[in-house]
Amino acid sequence: MITFRNREIANERLVLESRTELFYLGPALTLRNCTLVVKVPKKALVLNQVHMIDCTIEVARVLKNCRWDAVHLKGCQFKGRFIGNDFGEWPSSPSQGSIVGCDFTAAHLDQTRFLSCDADTLGFPQWPCFTLYDTASRAAELGALPWPGKKGYIIAEGFAEDPPSTVAVTYAAPELAKFCGTTPEAIKALIEELDGVYY
Repeated sequence: MITFRNREIANERLVLESRTELFYLGPALTLRNCTLVVKVPKKALVLNQVHMIDCTIEVARVLKNCRWDAVHLKGCQFKGRFIGNDFGEWPSSPSQGSIVGCDFTAAHLDQTRFLSCDADTLGFPQWPCFTLYDTASRAAELGALPWPGKKGYIIAEGFAEDPPSTVAVTYAAPELAKFCGTTPEAIKALIEELDGVYY
């Protein structure tokens, strides 16, 4: 077990890489102007009471299903592939996480949700990724759309299941198309008719 806790680290490059170790970041850890290189899967990474300020977070492998609900992120840049990640304050852990002023334009996001934050302060990746805004409040509208493919209805149903505090969701069109049994072009044709979408 490798632990970073109860301190502030500034202007360092931290590489999380091991075949056997678990990495614990926190509690009471502040990273400032650091580069965090994540080369381990979610099961080897624990984030708890961490503040990351003006950091670069690079994932060297796909980071799946990571919930950043115990991390306060401010002015950070993300690089790499993130699938099924959640950023911001999770309903069951109020005030434990937040995100503001972060840049995902160099990242590849899919099924990634942003909760209890101001999405206008965030930079999202362009097509083939796309971001739907205000998904919780627009769940009925988005769910009623004719999402293409044999499994498009699953995407439609998913909006109603997201936490009410979900303000944006980013998908990757190639992955979504493969899941639904359609094409990225068919998805783009649908979202081009929508308001509240960035691509």
